Amino acid sequence: MQNLQIALVTCFSLGGYTANADSEDERLFNYLKEKGVNVSFQVWDDATVDWASFDALVIKSPWDYFDKIDAFYEWLDKVENLGCQVFNSIDTIRWNTDKKYFKDLAAQGVAVVPTVWLEQESQFTPAAIFEALQTDHLIVKPRISGGAKNTFAVHKSDVTKYTDKVNELLKSEPLMAQPFLEEVKTQGEWSFLFFNGTYSHAVLKTAKPGDFRVQHFFGGTIHTPEPPAGLLKSAQQTVDKFASNCLYARVDGVELHGELVLMELELIEPFLFLSTNEHALARYIDALTSLLQVREPSLC
Repeated sequence: MQNLQIALVTCFSLGGYTANADSEDERLFNYLKEKGVNVSFQVWDDATVDWASFDALVIKSPWDYFDKIDAFYEWLDKVENLGCQVFNSIDTIRWNTDKKYFKDLAAQGVAVVPTVWLEQESQFTPAAIFEALQTDHLIVKPRISGGAKNTFAVHKSDVTKYTDKVNELLKSEPLMAQPFLEEVKTQGEWSFLFFNGTYSHAVLKTAKPGDFRVQHFFGGTIHTPEPPAGLLKSAQQTVDKFASNCLYARVDGVELHGELVLMELELIEPFLFLSTNEHALARYIDALTSLLQVREPSLC
């Protein structure tokens, strides 16, 4: 891999997403450099980049893609037409950008959070959604989004505060509604990390008091207990079905009655918690090396 040119694909500004976190991108970059890899950061929507000059594009942190989704899809088309080798694959990234992929997971028997789909230009009808999901507390968020952007915790008692906001968003994009899971606040949310289909490590994310968002840039905390074997088995089964050939996969879920209920399958640009396990970086690089060896004849 020392003779290959590798691009770590990022965005112009990581903004607030780096708050309360180590610089994972720099950690990965420095590790690759130490291993003699020719690696550089490249911004996905920088028109001056010659993508065909790279042997592989590793999608690491294009964390503004959902703000520019049409441009992002055009960029995917461009690098695909150039024949570039991309991790994860272009088809995987396209599929994973829109959370309607939940439907595919459920069809294959994966336990997912129940969801009501709110189509663009429809009207938010909270009473019907509360009834459909058998709950008094909802999470409403865009189908294409990240970092808890435009995510609302809506209780039946104060739903009027959010109706106009939700309807305004529906004018321009589809949304989704799910039951608010108290277990996220009381137990935390698990993230299981896999490299080339093989389990690497896990973290348990907990929200700060008074909040429901577990992301570290919202003040959430990260813990590294040994995950329950049953939850890990479920996460592995999901990866086997949907992400076995992915450089990286992150399975996010919550434990309900001893079962892992999936909240996200992150195959685009997840934070990988590389600093929480001493072997994580080596496992990541081993996975990348293995995939490059398999696909090297079709390098762009």
